[in-house]
Amino acid sequence: MSVMDSQKKFTPRYSFEFFPPRTPEAVGKLQMTTERLSKYRPDFFSVTYGAGGSTRTRTFETVRDITEKTGIEAAPHISCIGQSLEEIREVLEIYKSAGIKRIVALRGDMPSGHAAYGPLRHANELVEFIRNETGDHFHIEVAAYPEFHPQAPNPKKDLENFKRKIDAGANSAITQYFYNSEAYYRFVDDCEKLGIDVPIVPGVMPIINCSQLVRFSDACGAEIPRWILKRLQEFGDDRVSIRAFGIDVTTQLCADLLGHGAPGIHMYTMNQSEASEAIWDNLILKKRKEVQKKVSVG
Repeated sequence: MSVMDSQKKFTPRYSFEFFPPRTPEAVGKLQMTTERLSKYRPDFFSVTYGAGGSTRTRTFETVRDITEKTGIEAAPHISCIGQSLEEIREVLEIYKSAGIKRIVALRGDMPSGHAAYGPLRHANELVEFIRNETGDHFHIEVAAYPEFHPQAPNPKKDLENFKRKIDAGANSAITQYFYNSEAYYRFVDDCEKLGIDVPIVPGVMPIINCSQLVRFSDACGAEIPRWILKRLQEFGDDRVSIRAFGIDVTTQLCADLLGHGAPGIHMYTMNQSEASEAIWDNLILKKRKEVQKKVSVG
């Protein structure tokens, strides 16, 4: 199965995701990471937003710092759970005044200690609110789940929820990370059948730590194929082998996705550059070899 023509028609775009650093040391490390990754000239960097807006200030500071130091567009995440309409309106105004043109709109997670969701309970409501408040100022990204949201009652309902976000005014989507490309292809096909006609960019998580990957995947519902998990477990504490294997697996995943017409790649970096750099260098080298092969055959 291949990605449908509805995705092939979109110009591929590439992006890297970070989370706001908490300490001065972490700030310095992220600055080095963004500097190293900026050489690949991504279309944008994105910066996450804590539960209930808990990192709101740091998200904005990180976005501003990235833009000033790299000259590359940075897109802040914004969530609606645990937020009042006035708080969301204030954040939108801050971003708009700062010249930010792209945001990632998410439902978000309930922060500990909060008793209420807030007036907006779903991402489609947040997208609609943003459109009503700011018109077409923002390019709005939303989340997609090829292996389906862990809280969705069934795949059909999850697809319907995704369509609501697009119908509310979202411009494009970034998926949760996955390692089974077939899940992405089937998800895109299902979306086309529902009349969804926006870029759905696959999210990819470099594999650098087995226990961390298992923990994250359990929380977000991403499936780790059995053969990958078994190989990772076989390596034990051999971090060098885990990293080399993870880079190889993720490179092949990205190459397969792009080869089938996926409209780009969104890389979840975990604020580290080394694995992402290695993957992109591999992809660039692979592309050069393909071009050289075509030239020699022709």
